[in-house]
Amino acid sequence: MSLRLSTGGRFTDRSREIRFSFDGTTLTGHPGDTLASALLANDRLLVGRSFKYHRPRGIVASGAEEPNALVGLGQGPRFEPNQRATTTELFDGLVAESQNRWPSLDRDIGAVNVALSRFLPAGFYYKTFLWPRAFWKHVYEPVIRRAAGLGRAPHPESRDADSYEHFHVFTDVLVIGGGVAGLMAAKSAAATGAEVLLIEQSPHWGGRAPVDGGTIEGEAPEAWVHRTLAELDALPNLRRVARLMGAGVHDHGYVLGYERLTDHAPGQPGPRHRLWRIRARQIVTATGAIERPLSFAGNDLPGVMLASAMRDYVVNYGVAPGQRTVIVTNNDDGYRTALALHRAGLDVPAILDARPMGGGALAAEAREAGLRIEPGRAVAKVLGGKRVTGVATCLAEGTGAVLEEIACDAVAMAGGWSPVVHLWSHCGGKLTWDAAGAFFRPDPARPATGADGAAMVHAAGAANGELHLSTLLQDAATAGKNAAAACGFTAADISVPQGEDTPEAPLDPIWIMPRKATPDLRMKAFLDYQNDVKLSDVQLAAREGYESVEHAKRYTTLGMATDQGKLSNINGLAVLSDTLGQAIPQVGTTTFRPPYTPISMGAIAGEARGEIFQPLRRTPLHSWHEANGADWEPVGQWRRPYCYRRTGEDRHAAVAREVTAARTSLGLLDASTLGKIVVKGPDAGRFLDMLYTNMMSTLPVGKCRYGLMCSENGFLIDDGVVARLAEDTWLCHTTTGGADRIHAHMEDWLQCEWWDWQVYTANVTEEFAQIAVVGPKARALLEKLGGMDVSREALPFMTWAEGTLGGFPVRVFRISFSGELSYEVALPANLGRAFWDRLLKEGAQWQPTHYGTEALHVLRAEKGFIMIGDETDGTVIPQDLGLGWAISKKKADYLGKRAQERSFMASPERWQLVGLETLDGSVLPTGALALAPGKNANGQRNTQGRVTSSYRSPTLGRGIAMGLVRHGPDRMGEELVFTTEDYDAADEAATTVKARIVSPVFYDPEGKKNDV
Repeated sequence: MSLRLSTGGRFTDRSREIRFSFDGTTLTGHPGDTLASALLANDRLLVGRSFKYHRPRGIVASGAEEPNALVGLGQGPRFEPNQRATTTELFDGLVAESQNRWPSLDRDIGAVNVALSRFLPAGFYYKTFLWPRAFWKHVYEPVIRRAAGLGRAPHPESRDADSYEHFHVFTDVLVIGGGVAGLMAAKSAAATGAEVLLIEQSPHWGGRAPVDGGTIEGEAPEAWVHRTLAELDALPNLRRVARLMGAGVHDHGYVLGYERLTDHAPGQPGPRHRLWRIRARQIVTATGAIERPLSFAGNDLPGVMLASAMRDYVVNYGVAPGQRTVIVTNNDDGYRTALALHRAGLDVPAILDARPMGGGALAAEAREAGLRIEPGRAVAKVLGGKRVTGVATCLAEGTGAVLEEIACDAVAMAGGWSPVVHLWSHCGGKLTWDAAGAFFRPDPARPATGADGAAMVHAAGAANGELHLSTLLQDAATAGKNAAAACGFTAADISVPQGEDTPEAPLDPIWIMPRKATPDLRMKAFLDYQNDVKLSDVQLAAREGYESVEHAKRYTTLGMATDQGKLSNINGLAVLSDTLGQAIPQVGTTTFRPPYTPISMGAIAGEARGEIFQPLRRTPLHSWHEANGADWEPVGQWRRPYCYRRTGEDRHAAVAREVTAARTSLGLLDASTLGKIVVKGPDAGRFLDMLYTNMMSTLPVGKCRYGLMCSENGFLIDDGVVARLAEDTWLCHTTTGGADRIHAHMEDWLQCEWWDWQVYTANVTEEFAQIAVVGPKARALLEKLGGMDVSREALPFMTWAEGTLGGFPVRVFRISFSGELSYEVALPANLGRAFWDRLLKEGAQWQPTHYGTEALHVLRAEKGFIMIGDETDGTVIPQDLGLGWAISKKKADYLGKRAQERSFMASPERWQLVGLETLDGSVLPTGALALAPGKNANGQRNTQGRVTSSYRSPTLGRGIAMGLVRHGPDRMGEELVFTTEDYDAADEAATTVKARIVSPVFYDPEGKKNDV
């Protein structure tokens, strides 16, 4: 049966028909329909099953607040679960399927849970699955995991066929919401000359006003909307974008927007979704309000719908949600729906107004139209199974005794309106309780503020609690003007149109129907439709001691579904407060978190997928390495040469050749990947003293110092050389993989803890090429280039100087990670390749050898230098590595100091760094364990150390290793037994090898080779 009306439908194009399928059945609709309106037009009221009880569920709303009509959309690589039918625009060929049912939507075996509902109240899983504990892993957990979720995930091998992108925008004023309030606020802000961005989540402008009636300047709201849009489009400083949802408001005017570009027309070129990263100086939230449902038995059956949604489907889509609709309301808005249905030729057998005195002017208009009004009445229960067949009425103040049964096929609920305060709250805006409207509204005295302490977010219109045209437009104009003024623009005088709507009688905040409902009725009245949270569940939570709204939320899962409680939160809060005998403001609200509605994973990832899931970072010398036999290895996001293999060489031979060249003649290393972070400002020295274990504020200009950085838990997280560039400027070198992480670490402490310190940090890693010139001939090569004095006297170890080498502007650091004479030369990245080529040309007489990361590791291990990530694993402190000398005795504090003073950190039983050499000269496997007598509580062999780094040293002609051993430095010369293979630690027959504990410095322990 078709429920399409013969006339009407603001959004639909009746001249064209399009086909789509739902659960394999081909249906028809019109361009402009949503999937929800098209399903209703085809009399498909049953669209899904609830999460816990698998109850039949139908469409209850018309927008993003919809909790029931979630479907799987698309096929193959374009399949996506949990999509709202109410916001999915219909297109030809759309394929949708219902979710959370088996074997079919109409006959779902999971519906057996309805009969068990008395045994499955809120929190039943916390009580039921505690005993016997042995059942948890093999019985309870598998069943729970299979039951979790609604839609099925896309097949893991089915790659998303669409593309996505990120978009960065800067504006003075961002207006979120394209209803009449948003249009008015944008117009007011733009009139000052401010740059304005106006966004609307739906394809349509004007919001609810064209549906709800009233007049603006004596004309229909729709006419005013069209005229205003034309005026806004003529402004050069205003841009408006539809299908762009304001997802979240964050600190410093940072807003995330989610744009759906081609969902309504798949297959078109270009990205499917776009994530907008918006920086706005001021923000106006004109996000409207959401109608609340009412709580009565059977309020979740297909055919029970929000009253405002019903008139949306009638007016906007020309669809009748039912032929005979009973209206149940506690405010005058229900009469608007009754009149809209009546004008569309639909039957309204009764209006049940829970207020004893009934309604105001709208009620009088309905009475004049011949509609039956029953004041003081409520719904005792809705009749029907998979669709509504009638309602049983009762006294609103009674216990539910049935007065009359009324045949109908739809029920419209009007429970009042709640301003959409989510975006206002995201960044710290507070709320105040409006008793007259029975809702929370933004508190203008406690807005979200910017760095200067002034208001950054302004609420407008219905989002600010102004639900009537008579006050809404002026409120929105003021919000737009104030936002522009906060950006420094002078307010302009613009004419604010006069809005008029029908006066309304006061709302009666009736949350439970009937007020004295019996336990049986309370168990059948739903608050959270998707998660099957009943009125009785919240009351049970309160009785069991969950008096905090946040605790009750988690115990019952109220508001934790994909709709995030848009329909259920206020009603649930009211029931909780009523049960506790407390006022609603005293109970408080739950926390609103972004995003406002779900965002696709594709939009979050943007272009970062496939080969560019993690952007590949290349040094300025990458192409040279590639052309010269580089054997690549990943190092964080970088690709670095592991070694350079010549014809006939394997990796081991190439590494040995490279190490030997660096020790005996001349080696060149591309060190551009090392992190380089500039720290600058009056408090920079103080800041670095807190970050590093040693003193950096006392470092003279022109000098370098090796530094260690620990987490607040005391564990070593990075090391590197710090150079002081000027009185207020330091350059901090970090490990290759640590640059971004350490820069974020710095900013975290600056922004969250030491926000008033005058310090600026910049990650300049990719701005410079850095080349290590290593070996006995290093100085000779630089002197041959000419331009600056690099002698031992002019540039001693651990100093730096700026100048020119061979005509290149450079900064030369006299530091070494190899133990040989070494210079690290930094210069602008665009000059890196030319300088490298020059080094190779001028150094030809010494046969310069470029070496890779493995030779770098061998060189540093021969010298006993640690490597973050090898000698550290997140549990190691500097003292474990014999680096106590790098911890200042003068400083009162640094990050990790107090943690290192804990007894466990100072325990003599901690494993400490030593060198290891095998008795037979072989190479120990990295990670090999040193065995100890006895077994632990798990029956495994005890251990007393492990190998952290291990190599074959071409310089020494044997294997060398570094490791952490219990009491290691006190056991020099002692022999340990190591396992040399993966094994079960209880296996006594595991292959072992003996190694002697020695100094970790294997080569040139006096440091003479570097100090020349």
